[in-house]
Amino acid sequence: MEFSFTQEQKMIRDTAEAFLAEVSSSEAVRTAMATEQGYEDKIWQRICAEMYWQAIHIPEEYGGMGLGYVELVVMLEEMGRYLLCSPFFSTVCLGANALIIAGTPEQKQQYLSEICEGSLTATLAYTGKNGQWGADAVQATVIPQGDNYLLNGSFRYVPDGHTASLIIVAVRDEGSSGEDGISLFTLDAHTPGVSRTWLPTMDETRKQAEITLDNVIVSKAHLMGAQSKAWPQLNKIIHLATIATAAEQTGGAQQILDLTVEYTKERVQFGRPVAGFQAVKHQAADMMLRAEVAKSAVYYAACVAEEAINGGPLAGELAEAASVAKSYCSDGYFKNASDAIQLHGGVGFTWEYDVHLYFKRAKSSELFLGNAAYHREQVAKLLLD
Repeated sequence: MEFSFTQEQKMIRDTAEAFLAEVSSSEAVRTAMATEQGYEDKIWQRICAEMYWQAIHIPEEYGGMGLGYVELVVMLEEMGRYLLCSPFFSTVCLGANALIIAGTPEQKQQYLSEICEGSLTATLAYTGKNGQWGADAVQATVIPQGDNYLLNGSFRYVPDGHTASLIIVAVRDEGSSGEDGISLFTLDAHTPGVSRTWLPTMDETRKQAEITLDNVIVSKAHLMGAQSKAWPQLNKIIHLATIATAAEQTGGAQQILDLTVEYTKERVQFGRPVAGFQAVKHQAADMMLRAEVAKSAVYYAACVAEEAINGGPLAGELAEAASVAKSYCSDGYFKNASDAIQLHGGVGFTWEYDVHLYFKRAKSSELFLGNAAYHREQVAKLLLD
């Protein structure tokens, strides 16, 4: 397996870095944070129209660029570095992935094409209020009614759930549990019976929502795949989103290191920059080690994800690779952010410095889709099977 970037991947990384440095500056991030929507429409349209990032790994037959998951992860790492406030993660890493993995040909043609056009944002809602991230997280229910389906229940922790145009929901048959009885449906956000509430969170750079379904009626055309047998597809979608989250964490871990090194070179104590003290050097070296190892875990997982989507020989390693990457990146990012606060001498948690924004993103992304302990337990279960 080749672990060095191709010239095309390097160009994608450099272009992403330059564009995000322009549109996702500290001022832009803070402006977007202050809004309930969580992003600027003008910047999102530039991403869609100028950069065409939302279509990067969507197949060409639907208007996409047809690139691989590694290219997507390259961009996500840069987005994590710059704390990009946009519906990119929810639309591409949740919505588009769900359509690619589980959508019918008709659903793919309609929705993936609209995502590529930049006219549709999407998200995935599957977690209930029980704090779970696996199959047991699905608590909303579905009841067949002739050619239609009746959906009821609520979802929490839905990224951009209050603004997305398309919501892909996971529901289960009444009386079912675990991996049995789970179905996926596409749902227009404005369907009667759907209510959405923005949830204020610690990390203001990524908005979340609660979605409630109250006797929502949908036709069979909204069903994704086979009824009651969607857990394998949903599980793969979750693994792909987990790798995407780890990629953002990797970018954040590197950026928080860069900000800290820059600050310690400027901060003077006892007549010399604190970066010259041996203890500070050791701490910075540890931060660098965590960031570098995180990249190795993430890009291996990205290679596995690409094969899982395309049916390659490493597809069976997707669950393990995703959990290894997420467990390490969650710990590494939060530890780097914590060390950055310490090396900033306290001012890192003041509003004037951006370090606290990365600290909050590190904690929220650590918990999202399962923390490090959860994923280490998943790896242990896989090894015992």
